[in-house]
Amino acid sequence: QVQLVESGGGLVQTGESLRLSCAASRSIFSINVMGWYRQVPGKQRTLVARITTGGITNYADSVKGRFTISRDNAKSTVYLQMDSRKPEDTAVYYCSTVPPRYWGQGAQVTVSS
Repeated sequence: QVQLVESGGGLVQTGESLRLSCAASRSIFSINVMGWYRQVPGKQRTLVARITTGGITNYADSVKGRFTISRDNAKSTVYLQMDSRKPEDTAVYYCSTVPPRYWGQGAQVTVSS
């Protein structure tokens, strides 16, 4: 059974940092590009960061320079370090494969101004 479990969400002030974690089933983690997506109410879920099995990363322009994606292959876990948070970063964050085939419950992140 494939599992994706996000954690680390919460309420932060503008400018504060936050790190999300996603524990994935080894069956999908070890062979796939992994990514973090986010969704706000009424809008599509969008990819904000991705990382290959070899550690090559790509970011959406909206988060470039502020967010950092990383992965721990031994723990089958992918992380999203979010610095210099802005109110527009408020969303539910999900991790998945790229392209996405599975979804976890997501982690709500709220940035207050």
